[in-house]
Amino acid sequence: MASNRFAALLLAAMLCAIGAAAHADTLAATVAAVKPSIVGIGTLQRTRTPPVQFIATGFVTGDGLSVITAAHAVPLVLDVARMETLGIITGRGDQLDFRPVTVKNIDREHDLVHLRLMGAPLPALRIDDGDRGAEGQSLAFTGFPLGMALGMVPVTHRATLAAITPVVQPIANSRSLDARTIRQLQRPFSLFQLDGTAYPGNSGSPLYDPETGVVFGVVNSAVLKGLKESAISQPSGITYAIPARYIRELMDRI
Repeated sequence: MASNRFAALLLAAMLCAIGAAAHADTLAATVAAVKPSIVGIGTLQRTRTPPVQFIATGFVTGDGLSVITAAHAVPLVLDVARMETLGIITGRGDQLDFRPVTVKNIDREHDLVHLRLMGAPLPALRIDDGDRGAEGQSLAFTGFPLGMALGMVPVTHRATLAAITPVVQPIANSRSLDARTIRQLQRPFSLFQLDGTAYPGNSGSPLYDPETGVVFGVVNSAVLKGLKESAISQPSGITYAIPARYIRELMDRI
């Protein structure tokens, strides 16, 4: 009896190890497929040193000419007199290319922006066509956590969808209300809370299914500043993402 129980436990452990190895292989293949769609977002000013400044991560979707990133990362005003240009940064390491973009649509409420490229399309990621994010779901995100400081090498983090949580924090009394919180209370929406740690350059990174590469959200932390994390004197490193439904709505706008 004891030997049978030991054999069963050994078999279960072997199956778990095989499953984990298969999952790792699947993620490795997915990351390889996702990376060509990951771009840097930045500005170019040729009289500046360095001429290109990185501001966020973005990713290509749709027809290969649409780029999604976090709206807070896109400068409201460019230095037109010095010919500063908004664009995407492609390539790897020191071999970088800058391609100008135009702003197609901005969703300030959900902190998303739709940019458009000219010229040849790039490999595109598919956006989830439903609202299938579920707590406990395994996900991944790829981006540039420290921007050009690491040589523009895309970095991938695993993440569990830890919670689907309202964007606003509980309000103890009316004195705690400010204009931003009132707007969020009037038009509430939910965020994905993740247990993977993102860094400032990760804003705009796609949050995707490790097996298919389908995008479930956009990594974002700035949307929570002054809301949930205002209750934390020292932010915990919890990461948030904007669900894919808001990407679809933004791209559907005329």
